[in-house]
Amino acid sequence: MTQVAASFSLTGKSALLTGATGHLGEQMAIALGEAGASVLINSRSQQRADILVQRLQEQGYTAVALAFDVIDPQQVSEALATLQGQPLHILINNAYAGGGGTIETAETPEYLASYDTVVASAHRLLQACLPNLREAVRQDGDASVINIASMYGMVSPDPRLYDAPSGTNPPFYGAAKAALIQWSRYAACEFGQESIRVNSLSPGPFPAASVEETKPDFVKALASRVPLGRIGRAEELQGPLLFLASSASSFVTGSNLVVDGGWTSW
Repeated sequence: MTQVAASFSLTGKSALLTGATGHLGEQMAIALGEAGASVLINSRSQQRADILVQRLQEQGYTAVALAFDVIDPQQVSEALATLQGQPLHILINNAYAGGGGTIETAETPEYLASYDTVVASAHRLLQACLPNLREAVRQDGDASVINIASMYGMVSPDPRLYDAPSGTNPPFYGAAKAALIQWSRYAACEFGQESIRVNSLSPGPFPAASVEETKPDFVKALASRVPLGRIGRAEELQGPLLFLASSASSFVTGSNLVVDGGWTSW
């Protein structure tokens, strides 16, 4: 293996991935496992976490379920207490739950819930994992925090793409993701001197397979807005994720890596 190829390896490293059982989360988990990391699979559902862990183990990867709700401080504290003294090289904040809406239809609690799940939970997890991230730096010289944001933290969705307000990418989602991008910069500056790197990763149009099957016209319209002329495939996030997670990005912090097929370049 060349030195450049070796820099992308996660062999001997540990990673915690929140929201691991979702559409994009599963592909992130597979990428981490394939690169050699020991992956802590987080989900609110113990059953869903166990199923994904079994899938990863069947492929020869190392994975353990760690079920907790990222918005519950007590659950976070209790779950991460099990990692006491262990290094954590990679923390990926990917959890999200919420529906669609517009400014006219959205309710205040939806903004609060979205902010809590996206921004406050990233804060909560980073605080709770600091001893483990610091231990990773002590042992291996580097730790990486990756916050999964969105192109809609940078630009607004085109409402003409959507049939109804209930299916529109909602303003509380974009506002929370924009806040996450900025929070990542704050964290990068605060912890940079400790060699804890913090970056955000902003996916573009990556509709789930179920959306492709049930809403082909919508998917076609999405693809027409992308300079590359197509939607993204979930596995296309794997390379960018591994770059930020690995020592290949050892001098990268405070960045927002956009994986959107050029959507935000128009």
